Amino acid sequence: METDNAVSAFSALAQETRLSTLKLLVRAGPNGMAAGAIANALGLAAPTLSFHLKELERAELIHARKDGRSIIYAADYGGLRDLIEFLLADCCGGDKRLCGPYIIKETCP
Repeated sequence: METDNAVSAFSALAQETRLSTLKLLVRAGPNGMAAGAIANALGLAAPTLSFHLKELERAELIHARKDGRSIIYAADYGGLRDLIEFLLADCCGGDKRLCGPYIIKETCP
């Protein structure tokens, strides 16, 4: 991950609603959640949520897919992994015993 991509991701996460949204989607797993269910869970109006989802999607932290008339949003585990790896790239002077590998599984058990 390049520094400008990391800055974009951190900028997206530096807002309480977006951070809460991402945490909700991480908990939901790879199947994600419909936009309406996200709005209900977080107590947000649809236009407000839409704005925040677009910011997270632009930062490559979530992705969307169409399912009939619904749009399903899910955490982008590859994007999250890239951000974590960016943070840990120079961890502890390269001593993997101190920071170890940080792995995000593509699918939940």
